[in-house]
Amino acid sequence: METYTLIVLLLAATIRVATPLLLAALAGLFSERSGVIDLGLEGKMLGAAFAAAAVSAMTGSAWFGLGAGIATGVLLAWLIGFACITHRGNQVVAGMAVTIIVVGLAPTLGLAWFNLGGQTPQLDAPGQRFTAVMLPWAQTAREAPFPGLLYAELLSGHNLVVYLAGGLVPLSAWILFRTRFGLRLRAVGENPHAVDTAGISVTRLRYQAVTISGVLCGVAGAYLSTAANSGFVRDMTAGKGYLALAALIFGKWRPWPTLGACLLFAFTDALATRLQGVALPLVGVVPVQFILALPYALTVLLLAGFVGQAHPPKVIGLPYSKEK
Repeated sequence: METYTLIVLLLAATIRVATPLLLAALAGLFSERSGVIDLGLEGKMLGAAFAAAAVSAMTGSAWFGLGAGIATGVLLAWLIGFACITHRGNQVVAGMAVTIIVVGLAPTLGLAWFNLGGQTPQLDAPGQRFTAVMLPWAQTAREAPFPGLLYAELLSGHNLVVYLAGGLVPLSAWILFRTRFGLRLRAVGENPHAVDTAGISVTRLRYQAVTISGVLCGVAGAYLSTAANSGFVRDMTAGKGYLALAALIFGKWRPWPTLGACLLFAFTDALATRLQGVALPLVGVVPVQFILALPYALTVLLLAGFVGQAHPPKVIGLPYSKEK
């Protein structure tokens, strides 16, 4: 029974850890399907996390914080779009530049505004954080190990953003593969000249794609600082934007396989947390450094084995010009 409980709790932690990865991966999905490499996922998430925590601390409302996070994510996405779409700059350089700017700017603003070493105040007051949503009969069902514990821990007890992220997977699949907008968006990433010839603005479609990416990154960042944690700390994204990009590649730029990749990476992260300080048979206590590196090592191994089988959009990373 104890092993069963630990497995259920591990799976519940996997869902929570996978949420920001999934949101960021879906953000990259829309952007890269339009032909724009989204190496700014990390920076947009980090900037949104700071904005959400700062506004929530000042206003006392997690919803205002979420709005600030989304606005920050969109503004950073437009900055990348302005450099890459309007001025046809290098997409890799633009994404990395935005990330580097945010990594330095967010703690600096935090130090100037709150004088807490680059952090924001703890979000402990009611309404400053997104709290868990308890579904009907969850507390009663917890008394029955199966299937009650599964219902109480896996389906219930998560905050609103977790359920939103889960619902976005089928919604994204429907938008990309069942709507006219999705068809045009995928066509822009494959053959923008044909789209332009049909009288559809390539620039407008790509800006719409990066705007969607900014919104989703804003939600992901707000989740990190106002739901999963109680405030902003320096470098709190900890490479999650790059893990999301790896999940997107592993999922071959499709929503459902990307969800599976995010869950796999999140499971290793949750497992690594559980293994800290635990003595394993024939091994003993595993060094903390090895445990912390486990999710990233798995990412490298998976990409080394599968990235050659992934086929990205044909013109991804290439600026579009009518003269060509």
